[in-house]
Amino acid sequence: MRLEVEIALARAAGRLSRLTGKGGGTTLPGKLLSRVDPAAVTRLAAKLPHGSALVSATNGKTTTSAMAAEILSPRIRLAHNRSGANLMSGVASTLMDSAGAELALLEVDEGALPEIARQVRPRAVCLGNLFRDQLDRYGELELIAERWRASVAGLPSETVVIVNADDPRLDALARARDNVVRFGLSDRRVARDELPHAADSTYCVACGSPLVYEASYVGHLGEYRCPECGATRSGLDVTAQGIELDGLERTRFDLVTPQGPCRVALELPGLYNVYNALAAASLSIALGASLDDVVTGLARFRPSFGRFERIPAGDRTIIVLLIKNQTGANEAIRTLLTGDAPAIAVVLLNDEIADGRDVSWIWDVDFEPLFPGLDRLVAGGSRAEELALRFKYGGLDESRIEVVRDIGRALDRGLELTPPGGELVVLPTYTAMLGLRDIVARRGLVRQYWEAPDSATPAPGPVVPS
Repeated sequence: MRLEVEIALARAAGRLSRLTGKGGGTTLPGKLLSRVDPAAVTRLAAKLPHGSALVSATNGKTTTSAMAAEILSPRIRLAHNRSGANLMSGVASTLMDSAGAELALLEVDEGALPEIARQVRPRAVCLGNLFRDQLDRYGELELIAERWRASVAGLPSETVVIVNADDPRLDALARARDNVVRFGLSDRRVARDELPHAADSTYCVACGSPLVYEASYVGHLGEYRCPECGATRSGLDVTAQGIELDGLERTRFDLVTPQGPCRVALELPGLYNVYNALAAASLSIALGASLDDVVTGLARFRPSFGRFERIPAGDRTIIVLLIKNQTGANEAIRTLLTGDAPAIAVVLLNDEIADGRDVSWIWDVDFEPLFPGLDRLVAGGSRAEELALRFKYGGLDESRIEVVRDIGRALDRGLELTPPGGELVVLPTYTAMLGLRDIVARRGLVRQYWEAPDSATPAPGPVVPS
């Protein structure tokens, strides 16, 4: 009875938050509940008949968990934090609204994973990657990796751990466990010619020697070996082969699993989305999904908000690609260049807590391949001037750079420069993406992310003012 009263009061606070325009009410109820009853998350999670599954990564956890939800939801009732509220408060809010749910599918912030895993005691944990991100908040990769290692070691033996074995640190932290599913890519045709300069985990976890890469796919993810101690990538249980990258439109690949192979058609571009799909497929299969469930679920999937989302804006289209660290930004640019290089781009750089105060990562982003076709760059956000300086030092002529700090005005300037029928590429950091999406929602182009059953689906309504 006490828990029910606490939940009712917390929900009322969430509704008030939405009514007053202070936010979507996706985290406040859980924050209040966790404050008044620290054991509430554990008790709520224990009520779910099929338990909980956690998804964490530096990049791609929102897309991976949304893909898994698309695969699993026809067969099982889910409690899923689809809004992306992935700290303890967001998880608590999701579990508060889990009445009738059978399984909690929870995207989890990489820093919050150890505590959430301790409280939830998950049935499955899916770990996608570890890249440098928000150094002022997390510190270097070694710190997060060590916390993850301790967290995984403390999981119950029956918990299945799904890891991206193409990430040397994740492969290493799972080696001491028996109940592990390893996924990765096996198609050197789509590998880079060399390891990118901004790659992170390039030293052997066992002996500290530089790793040799036979294939580098995304950042430091790939096929690696240590020439000194002989450590190498573990054998893969689930892999992608025969990968076809079709510009900015779609991706096809052969999904090879212990249950057999199948051909996957994904309406998303980019090699990083093949990794997201592999993670979602591996997790879903571990939770009981069939290959047919995986194929049909991934075929239905459409981008989560802000992740290669296309938003109609009158006679123009806005393409939004979240960038939050150097690896994600480099892969977004790499994917963009598989299609027609953008002539107009709006890049939005904020330095709020959720972005990380330290924005030095922009100097590790390879913006330069965009320059030959870029007629105009609109730099916006709270650190717009530093972003403009980065482009200037990179060699983009000053006459092609405009600084418009206000996000709404930066968007309007980009749309003004985009010809009718054209596409405007917008690359925002996390809080800039939320601000941008709030603007287009208030203009009637999309629903708010906490309202729409499919938050990537545009809402009916008026077009953006010209």
